[in-house]
Amino acid sequence: MEWHVYIILCSDNSLYTGVTTDMERRFRQHAEGKGAKYFRGRQPLRVVYLEHNHNRASATSREARIKAMDRTEKLVLISGQTAITL
Repeated sequence: MEWHVYIILCSDNSLYTGVTTDMERRFRQHAEGKGAKYFRGRQPLRVVYLEHNHNRASATSREARIKAMDRTEKLVLISGQTAITL
């Protein structure tokens, strides 16, 4: 099963990082308030970063490394990729 690591730009201009096997389903869950608690006070605007070809272990490890980055490092990471439209 292929896992993805993603970053979502939120309505408060924050960046949320997560993992999933189905990006469209997961984004929809976040938008409907059925995903992470993080989205209870903010709305997901768009996926700004997406990595493919992970297994669960590598996706979880990569997610942790991205979450440990400061905002500036995440913006540099994002700037290397075009926005994804779902």
